[in-house]
Amino acid sequence: MQSRLEKIIHGLKQATTLDDLNSVVVQTRDVLAVDHVVYHSVNGRGDQYAALTYDDRWVQRYIENDYARIDPVIRGCLFSFAPFDWRILDWSGRNVRAFLGEARHMGVGQQGFSIPIRGPNGQFAVLTANGESSDEAWQSLVETSTRHMLLLAHFLNEQAIVIERAGAPAQVPFPGLSPREIDALSYMAIGLSRVQAADKLHISEHTLRVYIEGARHKLGATNTTHAVARAVAMGLLSV
Repeated sequence: MQSRLEKIIHGLKQATTLDDLNSVVVQTRDVLAVDHVVYHSVNGRGDQYAALTYDDRWVQRYIENDYARIDPVIRGCLFSFAPFDWRILDWSGRNVRAFLGEARHMGVGQQGFSIPIRGPNGQFAVLTANGESSDEAWQSLVETSTRHMLLLAHFLNEQAIVIERAGAPAQVPFPGLSPREIDALSYMAIGLSRVQAADKLHISEHTLRVYIEGARHKLGATNTTHAVARAVAMGLLSV
């Protein structure tokens, strides 16, 4: 397995398109013998790109239900610079448990290992391997593959940035967010509901919605999760 991972890493320099990177992700999944591998990147403008092996139905459902707002893995990536096993995350909340149950039903699995990546100009990304496995088998996989996964994450992200820059439009500065808009997005970023966020800010849920929509409009985001991703990538949120 190690030699096959090294071959993938060395071959990354030959990738010239995002489709090539998706092929790398598929190859990595097969070499690791896990259910899924995911690479997700958000650049300094908040634009997102993902190469993944999930079922399209799960991807669509995840987006439609704005699950990034409650996904403990997303929160873990925002707070951590170091790789982490999903088992250290807090899966205790009712909404989170329901989310995990649905994810497992869609084949995501209960085990996972994620590597947060910080790139230039506010870019950040994550490389994740995950699937259904016993604790013992998963621990063995993590112990034997972490070093190569770290290298793969670095080179995959580096090549993704090169490919993105080759066709990137000129950057347009975004208008600044107000302190209240930043507060509202910050609470969304750490997984609070709108009711909880409004209570923290001592404002009505309607007023909170106004702040979120104002921030979303300024950031050119399509939804709340997109607005949070862009704000985090630009270093506007203190999460």
